[in-house]
Amino acid sequence: MEHHAPPTAAGASQPGVERAFFDRVDLHLVRVLYTVLTERSVSRAALRLGMNQPAASAALKRLRELTGDALLVRSGAEMVATDVALQMIEPAASVLRAAEALFTQTRDFDAATSTITFNIAASDYLDPLFLPHLVTGIKREAPLAHVAIHALTREADYRAQLAQGEVDLVIGNWLQPPDDLHIAQLFSDEVVSLVSAHHPAVEKGWSTQQWLAAEHVAPMPTYPGARGIIDQVLSSQGLARNIVVRSAYFGLIPEMVAHSQLVLTTGRQHCERIASGLPLVILPCPIPMPPMDYYQLWHTRSQHAAHARWLRERVKKTIQAL
Repeated sequence: MEHHAPPTAAGASQPGVERAFFDRVDLHLVRVLYTVLTERSVSRAALRLGMNQPAASAALKRLRELTGDALLVRSGAEMVATDVALQMIEPAASVLRAAEALFTQTRDFDAATSTITFNIAASDYLDPLFLPHLVTGIKREAPLAHVAIHALTREADYRAQLAQGEVDLVIGNWLQPPDDLHIAQLFSDEVVSLVSAHHPAVEKGWSTQQWLAAEHVAPMPTYPGARGIIDQVLSSQGLARNIVVRSAYFGLIPEMVAHSQLVLTTGRQHCERIASGLPLVILPCPIPMPPMDYYQLWHTRSQHAAHARWLRERVKKTIQAL
């Protein structure tokens, strides 16, 4: 059986000819082609496409001109597809499937089959169960996906990382979150101090001056010159605490506190999680502090991306569950 290719195939190596050809083709025309050939009827195709029959006939005429083939011919009382048309059905279906995928990926995210990598930048000042539970939840619903947890460090510019697509989401706490990013508050936490069970303040309590003069441990600033929320609040009142230890590894601080006179001041939820497994005591902070607010931040570039929306929803659900 002899097969006939569309007349432009011979000129495919000529960019000008190819461009002129594709300028005459649109997705609607491909849809008409596929529907007419599968229905074997212009009238049924028009009904299925929501077109009137003259418009469908005009589209078929254009297709015949483009292909140089009749595409649909009469055989007795029926219409049948030509050999050229039969070769075009599956490619047309493929084009329509690709177009559907192209324009639905912003609306729909198939977690069960996605192999995407989620990049999350987060501080470890949150509830120590948060990130483990978040990763577990992601892997349960998206078993083929990958997860990369990035640290919020002084070397990392999270604004640039979000803008450049290096991370999808930033999770942390800010006294005043940046106003150039999209923001969703996750939860608020009371500020308390954590000390060893043998710390003098456990029995005697402490005044403001005693608390300020105590030996404090604090995380390393997230960027040069940065001050944490506690120190920002103190500075606004003309006060400063005695920080004698700074650690880039927040997860190691509780063990330091448990066996020294160090004082860690942070959110109650974090303290409650870790105090149960170490000789630690939670004490109220003698200086009134605003709640410690945690947020997730993202860039406009991922505002409507389906995978990013799905990830933000997983973060919210994980926080709510904890």
